[in-house]
Amino acid sequence: MARKEPAADAANPGRLKQIALTYKMTRKADKKIGLVLAGVGIVVFGVLLGIGFLIGHPIYLGILGLLLAFLATAIVFGRRAERAAFGQMEGQPGAAAAVLDNIGRGWTTTPAVAMNRNQDVVHRAVGKAGIVLVAEGNPNRVKSLLAAEKKKMNRIVADVPVHDLIVGTGEGQVELKKLRTTMLKLPRVLSGPQVTVTNDRLRALGDLMSNMPLPKGPMPKGMRMPRGGNPRQR
Repeated sequence: MARKEPAADAANPGRLKQIALTYKMTRKADKKIGLVLAGVGIVVFGVLLGIGFLIGHPIYLGILGLLLAFLATAIVFGRRAERAAFGQMEGQPGAAAAVLDNIGRGWTTTPAVAMNRNQDVVHRAVGKAGIVLVAEGNPNRVKSLLAAEKKKMNRIVADVPVHDLIVGTGEGQVELKKLRTTMLKLPRVLSGPQVTVTNDRLRALGDLMSNMPLPKGPMPKGMRMPRGGNPRQR
């Protein structure tokens, strides 16, 4: 027990420091965050305290109001901090991958499964909804990336539904802050074992591509790969 108490005491300053840092980052994008939080806390506490005086139990309702005020303030702070974070991430390369990494249990994400020289990119997530391809970049360019990746998925796992989403603010696109919610609303059509099998098949494909033998150096002009496989093995 003596060892756990110092560890818990050391963790508390770390949490407080993290909360303070989150507040500072949120305040840069949301100047009214302090007034909003104070207003929420005062209103909730005032309402419960007023009810306490009306029914003759101001102490009990005051304590309950204090706890509920703290809870309401924490909820509002979390939502506004999340909104501010998404606002700062919007349009940044890799923002969609960061959201996918925190989508929750039951999903396996693979960032940058397809990319072009303009840094338009497609990420892949596998869950009970099937395979979800999430693209970020120029809407006109990523469509070809999505089409090619979707065609490959349909060829490898034809029995698994494949969804495609484009992150953005235009028509037919999904805003970054709504990406997680949109994916969680997709109908669940696969069981846990089916998700595992799908991940194994996609992982095996990746291993096959990474382990494929390639000749070192440039290939001479006019040279063709023999049908029997790698010429180095002969």
